[in-house]
Amino acid sequence: MPKKVYIHTFGCQMNKYDSETIAGILQDYSLIDDPEKANLILINTCAVRQHAEDKVYSLVGRLSIIKKDNPDLKIGLCGCLAEQYGENLLKRFSALDMVIGPDNIYKLPGLLDELYKGRRIVLTGHPSESVRSLPTKRVDKIKAYVPIVLGCNNRCSYCVVPWTRGNIRSRTPQQILNELKNLANSGYQEVTLLGQNVNDYGCDFKDSPIAGLKSVAGLEPVAGLEPVDFCKLLIMVNELDGLKRIRFITSHPKNFKSELINTLPQLQKVCEYIHLPLQSGSNKILKLMNRGYTIEFYQQLVEDIRQKIPTVSITTDVIVGFPGEEEEDFNQTLKAVEEIRFDSAFTFKFSPRPNTPSATYPDQLSSEVKQDRLEKLIASTSRITKEKNSRLIEGIEEILVEGQNPKDTSFFMGRTRTDKIVFFKANADSLIGKMVKVKIIGCGTFSLKGELL
Repeated sequence: MPKKVYIHTFGCQMNKYDSETIAGILQDYSLIDDPEKANLILINTCAVRQHAEDKVYSLVGRLSIIKKDNPDLKIGLCGCLAEQYGENLLKRFSALDMVIGPDNIYKLPGLLDELYKGRRIVLTGHPSESVRSLPTKRVDKIKAYVPIVLGCNNRCSYCVVPWTRGNIRSRTPQQILNELKNLANSGYQEVTLLGQNVNDYGCDFKDSPIAGLKSVAGLEPVAGLEPVDFCKLLIMVNELDGLKRIRFITSHPKNFKSELINTLPQLQKVCEYIHLPLQSGSNKILKLMNRGYTIEFYQQLVEDIRQKIPTVSITTDVIVGFPGEEEEDFNQTLKAVEEIRFDSAFTFKFSPRPNTPSATYPDQLSSEVKQDRLEKLIASTSRITKEKNSRLIEGIEEILVEGQNPKDTSFFMGRTRTDKIVFFKANADSLIGKMVKVKIIGCGTFSLKGELL
């Protein structure tokens, strides 16, 4: 019987990359988009919020019905939720055959051999050998995600990542540059460097991973044992031939160094886009969150970035309804949002997660209060986003054409260097993957309308 795998992905860009890696590892399987025709289903999960967790459980329930009609079907749960709950998931769902954490996916071929012998498998933990280069089967042919650092050493009181993905482990510059060179040689135009905190890249190196590194990026090896940090890595990536655009996410404010701010304007391929999670505008709440900075520090950081990179687009994450958040704390968040004026914001209600300190904090807020504050925050951030977008009308933007608008195929879509989506009319599919100039003629809250020049 032909081997067919269906992969369903929840969550962040790192999860999307992990799914592409899973597809690359399973060379003997055909990747299909219909779970009813698969003999292996892998669900790549997210555990950041309860809503994401609930969606996984709902999907497992639906897939269990398919399995009743196809008892030979194997279903595996991967990713952060798998790491968080491990064997408990097998006990909860009889339809599941395997639970495997994100740092163990490289073992999949051997695990599947055991799976088809009738075993139910649980494998979690963070082995050091998980920091390796693995084959990938990319979905997109124009843009690619490339992780540079796994895990996180920060202990934000609401976040499960240090538990689900472990402490920080940086990939070597050689691994990263080799992957990027292969992407460039394959025609990729844009890459996004990934990490829970990219600014911490290299902080775990005991010896210099650049020692003996040849001039693959037009640079000579650094003398002595000077480690490669994120700033040096960006310089090296910028020197690679072939790539047109470089992005990175996510940056932690407390680790965003002045050296990086001063260097970014010199790197022509690095886009003027920075995602900088604020989380709260209240110093009291920031301290409870263990974020390691104050609102005053954050505002000064944004000012410094905008002074050096005047055209920069800054986006953010904000959580409302954190335990102990009083009305005044929430008003301080609204005030910060109005003063900083982000290009866009991802807004969330606080969701207590297992094993995190904030799950047991006193003064938990009701769902009604959290929802009311979220709606007020969304109204503010959406208005500001549209106001900022409207200022781009009549301007000229360079966009990388990604494809047709799936909702209206008479329009093509692409993104500006500042990561704003632009829809425009065109006739030729040959534009896909090309850089074009468009005049902005209109805007909505979350996109721009352009006219091809």
